[in-house]
Amino acid sequence: QVQLVESGGGLVQAGGSLRLACAVSGRTAIWYTMAWFRQVPGKAREFVAAIKWSGGNINYADSVKGRFTISRDNVKSTVYLQMNSLKPEDTATYYCAEDTSARPSTLYTEYEYWGQGTSVTVSS
Repeated sequence: QVQLVESGGGLVQAGGSLRLACAVSGRTAIWYTMAWFRQVPGKAREFVAAIKWSGGNINYADSVKGRFTISRDNVKSTVYLQMNSLKPEDTATYYCAEDTSARPSTLYTEYEYWGQGTSVTVSS
């Protein structure tokens, strides 16, 4: 049974920073992809960033490039999302997800396991 538990969300002013964490329990493999998505009410779930447990295939949405950094700690089985220079439009519920296929994807439909989400609010 794979479980993903996010933490680190909260309220921050524009220009501030937050670091999200996603602790993973259960079977993992270096070819699995871990990703962060975000969603606001009434909109589709949006890809934010992804990384393989091997550390490769790092990918970011254009909207967060240069501001967000995804990383992983294989010993702790945890994936992080460091978010800097936050903007009000980054406000959303952030989800981590795991894709067990070898092919990295930005499509939320490709990810089998999901966390419960953590809320991020950026005030202007």
